[in-house]
Amino acid sequence: MKELSLNNCRLDQRYDIRQQLGRGSYAEIYLAHDIVASTQSPHKEVVIKALNVFLQDDLDDDLERTLVENFQNEAVALDRVRHPNIISRIGHGTARDLVGTIFHYLVLEYLPGGDLQGLVRREKLTLEQALNYIEQVCAGLGHAHRNGIIHRDIKPQNLLLTADHKTVKIADFGVARLDLSDSPITRVGTNVYAPPEHSPIFAGRTGSLGFSQLTPAADIYSLAKSTYTLVTGEVPRAYSHEVITGVPKAIAEEHWSGEFLKVLKQATHPDPRERQQSVEELWSDLQRVREAALDDLPTRQVNAFLPPQPHVSRGYTPIAPGKPAFDSSESISAASARASAAVLPVVADTNAKPQVSPYLGPSSGPSPVRHEVPIFNSFEKKAPRKRRTLRRFATFLIFIGLFTGILYGTASYMRGRGILPAIHNPFKAQTAIANTDIYLRPTPSTDNDPVGLVTKNSKVRIVNSQNNWYQVDVIEQGRNRAGQPPVSRGWLNGKYLDLDEN
Repeated sequence: MKELSLNNCRLDQRYDIRQQLGRGSYAEIYLAHDIVASTQSPHKEVVIKALNVFLQDDLDDDLERTLVENFQNEAVALDRVRHPNIISRIGHGTARDLVGTIFHYLVLEYLPGGDLQGLVRREKLTLEQALNYIEQVCAGLGHAHRNGIIHRDIKPQNLLLTADHKTVKIADFGVARLDLSDSPITRVGTNVYAPPEHSPIFAGRTGSLGFSQLTPAADIYSLAKSTYTLVTGEVPRAYSHEVITGVPKAIAEEHWSGEFLKVLKQATHPDPRERQQSVEELWSDLQRVREAALDDLPTRQVNAFLPPQPHVSRGYTPIAPGKPAFDSSESISAASARASAAVLPVVADTNAKPQVSPYLGPSSGPSPVRHEVPIFNSFEKKAPRKRRTLRRFATFLIFIGLFTGILYGTASYMRGRGILPAIHNPFKAQTAIANTDIYLRPTPSTDNDPVGLVTKNSKVRIVNSQNNWYQVDVIEQGRNRAGQPPVSRGWLNGKYLDLDEN
């Protein structure tokens, strides 16, 4: 097993690696600082998910290709299910670490609020808080299912929170099934939350049902057990691969516990055909629980039987970055071996003082790194004159980049104020439907007078976004209103829009 050497370095001249957050069987997770992002950007801190095929003990060419293909499939899955309640992919790349090991990586948004499992350990959630989180998960998971993707590892540890704990997002699509094919089901997931059909040893419990098919009911099973954890504050270990038949005493004494247990019993039935067949159906049943608890929630008006509503956090955009095309035709191990032989050995400076990293604190000894900034794509030593030329060229590019950024920022500000027309994306135009009557605003704020009105069921085209606001062109009004201002462009808050699935 060989870990990547990435600490205290800059990845592709953009991402300053701060610390390792974790490591799995095929990837390493790092927190990084994006030096290119604006200081006001919600994505100033990002997560780097680096594919490391060398974490496998018995690596061969076939396994290596499979790992690369699965890594790319994860990016494809994230882009296909882009949604306010699913973690967003921000970028990708291929680089080389400090010792010459080539690796592919994904850039994901960083959610500093931790996961729901940690939140439940720290504090007891009310029924209302728990169901608010579950509603957001249902919204994201339902969107994934409608796009042909089954997550297969829903659990509180994979449900991440924004810093304000108001938005929850589904993470870790590393084992997601990208289609509903009849290919064999592999054993995945955590035992406590995984449905029995994920393992062939449980096949006899569902009669004649064939386990070669995987349906959204698998995620519904895992989501039901996650709901148990959020509502009760306890992990359902006693019901691993089993139907939930009881709740803790404190919950059992609540007058709504009977309805709650009825929903969980159906959702965790060993036969997937007997469960709720969609997350919308599961959420409809959970709304009955919330309705039963209405006496305990005097400030909450329950709108029963509505589909689960997403919650849009600051920085979300429905537009995905360019699709990665990681090359799996050439062995990473062979390429890394050649590169390692070409990289000059690093000489330790015995007179160096311990370096202080702004991210990790003082090091434990002399730093062997002689570069000011490690450049992963260097294969050979450059002559001093050539280095000076490259530095001058890099300085020129940085100047051009800053100048371009200033021009772009000025243009964006003027377009937001309505001084300049917005530039349309000729390749992909996201459309949406207004879910209520809502005023058009001249800027992304309510601190101004409306310039028009969009009626319920109106169709709009998104031309720009800022935080939770969208600048839209009105394609078709849901209904005509007498005296309505003839304005067809303005800003709307994202919570009043249902994004079309493209």
